[in-house]
Formats: sequence, C-alpha cells, structure tokens
Amino acid sequence: MNAEIISVGTELLLGAVVNTDAALVARALSGLGINLLHTCVVGDNPKRLKEAIETGLSRSGLLVMTGGLGPTTDDLTKETAAAAAGKKLCLHQPSLERIQSYFNEKQVSINQEKQAWLPEGCHVLQNDNGTAPGCAFQAENGSTILMLPGPPSELEPMLLHYAVPYLKQRQEFTIVSHNVRIYGRGEAPVAQMMDDLMNGENPTLAPYANEGECYLRVTAKAHSQQEADALCQPLIQEIKNRLGGFVYGVDVDSLEALVVQLLAGQGKTLATAESCTGGLLSKRLTDVAGSSQVFHMGVVTYANQAKEQLLGVPRQVLEAHGAVSPETARAMAQGIVRASGSHLGIGITGIAGPQGGTAEKPVGLIYIALSDGKDTWVVKRSPIGRTKSRDWHRHCAASQALDMVRRYLTGLPVVAE
Repeated sequence: MNAEIISVGTELLLGAVVNTDAALVARALSGLGINLLHTCVVGDNPKRLKEAIETGLSRSGLLVMTGGLGPTTDDLTKETAAAAAGKKLCLHQPSLERIQSYFNEKQVSINQEKQAWLPEGCHVLQNDNGTAPGCAFQAENGSTILMLPGPPSELEPMLLHYAVPYLKQRQEFTIVSHNVRIYGRGEAPVAQMMDDLMNGENPTLAPYANEGECYLRVTAKAHSQQEADALCQPLIQEIKNRLGGFVYGVDVDSLEALVVQLLAGQGKTLATAESCTGGLLSKRLTDVAGSSQVFHMGVVTYANQAKEQLLGVPRQVLEAHGAVSPETARAMAQGIVRASGSHLGIGITGIAGPQGGTAEKPVGLIYIALSDGKDTWVVKRSPIGRTKSRDWHRHCAASQALDMVRRYLTGLPVVAE
C-alpha cells in the first residue's frame, strides 16, 4: 500500500508551529511496511484542502490527515474530507458523551458538539487526551482516509494505541529498520567501504550523516517482525566486521546514552573539566536519565587562573605550552580526577572560534584528554580545511570525549588509529 500525509494548519505554513506530526506518522507507517510516497502541508482553506485530498485519493491507497478536527470554524478537515470521499457526517453518540464527560457538562456548545459529527460508517479512533476523536473510512474509490488530531500530545497516543492496530490488521507485510551508529569515520568513507552492500533489495542499506558522526540504516520487509529482523542481522554483522570499533552501537539513542549505560554497568564514575566546550559535555551527560549514578561533577575553567586553582594545572605548563596544548589538556583531566575522586576524568581545551585562532593554533584546534588516575590519553582535533561554526567544533569535541570514554570502557584503544 502506498500512502501520503496531509498536514492541515495555516500555523504550519507560517512556521509558527513545527510539523512534528508528519514525522510521527511517517515512522509509524514505515514500521507497518506502508510506503510513504508524498507529504504536504495545507492551510485552513477549504478549496486548497479539497484539491489536496482529491489529488491524494487519486494516487494513494492510504491518506493520513493530521490537524483540523477541533471545534473552531477553521477546523475543516473532517467536513472537507468527507465531502471529497462522498460521505455524510453523522452524530456519533459515544464521542459526544466523551466530550460531555471531558467538560463535565450534560450539554456542550455547538462548536464542541461539532467534533462528534463523523463520516458515516467510519471506524472511530478514541481520543484519550483531548476532545476530538479520530476516524478511518473508505472513499468511493476504495482508498482509506485516516484522520488524526493535530496536537502531538493527542496524536501520538491515538496513533500508537488505535490507528496503528487498525492499520496493522490490514497489512500483509511489516518493515523493520536498525540504525548502526558510527563515530570516527565520515559518511563518504563509510559509504565507500559499504558500496558493494548497497545494491541489495531486501534488506537494504543506506548511509546518513549526523552532527559529527554518521549511521547506516538496515531495512528489511517480511510477513512478520521476527522474519524481517532475521533478514537484517547478517548485514548488521558484516557492517560490524568491516568497521570494527568505529561502530558504537545498534539502535542506541546517542553516544552519551551509551556512555552512561556503560559506566553504570561497570560501577564507574566520570567527571569533566571543560574550557572551550563551556559545559556542553556535562550537559549532554546529564541530559540522560540515570546519569546521577555515574556523573560526579563538571567544571568550566575558561581562565588560566581557574585551571590553576580548581584543577591544579601547573603555572609552568600554562606558561610554557599555553592553555591550548596537549600538556594542559592532560593536566586538566588528571586534575579533575583528583578533585572529584571519580574513576575517570575528561579535560577539554581548544579554540572553538570564530575568533582567537593564530597560524600556530588555528580555530578548530582542540585537545581532549582522558585520565583514569594512572594513565592519560590525549587526542588532537585539527581544523578540517573548511570553515565550521563554533557550535560544530564544541559539539564534535564533546562527542570525541564521549567516544574516548566509550572506547576505554569497552576495551578498545582509547586513541583510534
């Protein structure tokens, strides 16, 4: 089955609201093995909405519409879709009673009651988090129209608990995807290494770039999730064989989530001493639920005086080598281990830009050190030949630090070759 999404709302066209609904629906359709071929956004205009619906019905077996089911006069999705599909609207008494219960009133306004008028013969999708029910029904040409409310807090649970089961009963195939996360190798070299694997039809393999890293998506289609997953596994293993330690996980959320998990599993703790990253590494770690078990402390020592006083970086090191140097990064990592009593310490110092660089120490030069109190490793990040933003340098430095910790905890060389 081929599908398309029509997102309704002038606020989406104006950029006042981000269209997260389309992404939520797209992921759900992919998981069901439904091919999504088109998406569009239409304002609250009945003529243009009617045109979009008629176009969608002419080329797709499933039309998923989000938004425009509410009580206001510009909520026109239901009326317009029903008319385009040749359906009348009828009062759905159970939905009206749910709306009345929601407002704790025996009688509700005509506008509120409007939400309980649904296309005749439709399959009603209950709204557990709002007032407007969703529904699914067949158009005269046999295509299915699925209507969902616009607010993500209402759409997502309705999609998960009611729409997906409804669609699943009508699907012969399912699609399973796995993301193989990679750090330390860019999208282009990874794609070159996997070139002979990218012509497969089932499973398929596709590379994607992310901020400072990349991932490979392995996708298979089968009659069941178990069968599709079994098709994926040999290809995933081949990717791991080729990339080795550059693969940091499959279907993991992020480097920081993995590092927190590894630290917790081994009963180890971590502390950070940051200069140019300004606390970004600490933020990324503490964004992960459960990080309080493994993250002891983080300090931002921008000034040399702070590096001396808080971390014990020797003044002679700063004077002889400068704040941006492998020696200072090493001393920062060692100093935060002493100050925190943690098993591991990270030190980051560099020039994030856009100003501050010199011929000897250009923007983008960053040193990251990892210490376990006994041994210390230092990685140098050099400019890559083209201008990058301050945020990019900081993000990649934090990612590099996380990958060093990941490598240490999994027994890989801390400094990748």
